[in-house]
Amino acid sequence: MKRNKLLKTNILVSIILIVGFSLTAMLSYQANYKASLDNIEQVSSLTAEGIYYQLTSMFAKPVNVSLTMAHDSLLVNHLSEEEKYFGNEKYIQTIQKYLKIYQERYGFDSVFLASAITKNYYNFRGLDRVLNKDNPENIWFFSLLESNQDYSLNIDNDEVKGADNAITVFVNCKVKDHSGNVLGIIGVGMRIEHLKELLLSYEKKFKLETYLIDKKGIIEISTTYTGYEEKNWFEIYGQNSIKKDILAWKEDFANLEMWTESSESPIDKNYIVTRYIPELSWHLIVKQNTGRLISEMRHNLFQVCLIITFIILIVLVVITAVIRNFNKQITKLVEEREAVFRRSTEQLYDNINELNITENTYIGENTVKYFESIGAKGLPYDQGLFVIAERQIKEEYREGYVSIFSPKNVIREYEKGNRHLRYEFMTLQDEENYIWMRVDAYIFYSPEDNSIHMFTYRKNINEEKKKEEKAEIDEMTGFYNKKATERLISKKLLKSPTQKYALFIFDIDNFKQANDNYGHLFGDSCIKEFTRVIKESLGEESTIMGRVGGDEFVVFTPIINTEWVDRKAKEVSKALNIKYENNSSSWDMSASIGIAVTPEAGKEFKDIYRNADTALYQTKEKGKNGYTIYRKAHLNLKKR
Repeated sequence: MKRNKLLKTNILVSIILIVGFSLTAMLSYQANYKASLDNIEQVSSLTAEGIYYQLTSMFAKPVNVSLTMAHDSLLVNHLSEEEKYFGNEKYIQTIQKYLKIYQERYGFDSVFLASAITKNYYNFRGLDRVLNKDNPENIWFFSLLESNQDYSLNIDNDEVKGADNAITVFVNCKVKDHSGNVLGIIGVGMRIEHLKELLLSYEKKFKLETYLIDKKGIIEISTTYTGYEEKNWFEIYGQNSIKKDILAWKEDFANLEMWTESSESPIDKNYIVTRYIPELSWHLIVKQNTGRLISEMRHNLFQVCLIITFIILIVLVVITAVIRNFNKQITKLVEEREAVFRRSTEQLYDNINELNITENTYIGENTVKYFESIGAKGLPYDQGLFVIAERQIKEEYREGYVSIFSPKNVIREYEKGNRHLRYEFMTLQDEENYIWMRVDAYIFYSPEDNSIHMFTYRKNINEEKKKEEKAEIDEMTGFYNKKATERLISKKLLKSPTQKYALFIFDIDNFKQANDNYGHLFGDSCIKEFTRVIKESLGEESTIMGRVGGDEFVVFTPIINTEWVDRKAKEVSKALNIKYENNSSSWDMSASIGIAVTPEAGKEFKDIYRNADTALYQTKEKGKNGYTIYRKAHLNLKKR
């Protein structure tokens, strides 16, 4: 009887344990599977971002260098005389030295110049060959000459002697004379192995696949294929169903992310992340397959079932200990994966924090320490935001920072379906200097505590901002270019609509005379002196100075009253009326000035500029070398 009861008890316990462990294993499998999928999504998304920023940084230099060479007036003049010195060894050596300087300075694998007239192909070793239109290897050259593009990128083998036909990414830029005629194509090249190494490092680290494809879906660069082979990514991996979506995605500030069916197995799925790179006109694709994950989890599940069965058959007494040990292993595995993910993301960002938005508090030791370090110890998260803004962030960015990342706004954005917030601002680097910083925040719901959580990633973008600012500055004068000038003035008008401003338009009188009589180098030195005088007379911290034409400049400055404008205009007009001397040449310099004052002359840039231009026209009509202040009635234009 006892044996029967023991047997029945053991059978009952065994059934309960088997059912219980089976359910537990199934639920654990589903939970781990979902967590792993989330991990795949996050790692793939962050990998795409990391590769994107490295690629844009990597290609910024060759594109900028190629454009700089293409607009070099010395090179344009030298290339214009190629027919005159055709076959002249000294002429060839001059080009060789020019290209050699750029090759040594920037370390490019290739620096070349191809003439549109003679079809000569020069590189930093000298004259390499003559480009023949019948040779298919030269299609890139003749195609670019016939196109409307100013520059292009292509992948090809480097035919230069000594290059061993290495597959290379070339940046090609047209060289034009002052009339717009194409004189040739100049550019640089980087071995494709450098890009492959970048992609391979991410693939090995995160167990995924990366590709760069063109607008047709041809794989330009990957660890397996290059554009030299013309392999279509969508056909190779059976993803034609998403081809239209990916190729239509032109957003360079956001990823397109999706799950798709795998062509390799009906039960596997692919997680695809794509990002458009406008500098290259390519699409970055990051692909991660669930096959390895499912295989690992099935293998683990099979091992667990064997262990459970073995334990039940051997001894029921040790089941509890085995379960505890199993749970510890699972916990350890999850913690290790989380640690790997955190270490990986910390390499891409300067600071990572996790926050419980619903509870208005911090999560994790690192986050707590960070807020304590900036003086927010013991404070809730929303108050900690104000401490950060007050102590670290530049004044004009504080309100935006607090409003975007406040718990109230985060919850509102989450309810609207927005899972990503971003803000760029200036923060203290030391006691006096500020640097640019970007915060990316990802919002998600945590079922563990029934709360909305947010991860924030801080990244130093100071170098990126410096490059943007440099692109807006006219190199000769230090003034803003036309597009940046209009944008900055419009922004200032919108920000301070009640402030009175004056817009000065300066035009150098008879400047063509200086260029024609003394040459463009003398003319350039005149412009530099002209803008130096303007800076000295009107340069203030809040003043915007721009070059809107070859010899036309604007100054936009806050004013006290029109009497101040009249006095300043008189001073600067007098200061610009000089005999400019440079070396053995001299020229009588003067300026025609048109001035418009807000709000009388308008409240928008286009109206203010138009009225200042009208005033400038009146100055020229009355003999130049003076200034005119715009009044509403043209008859009342004030001329000096």
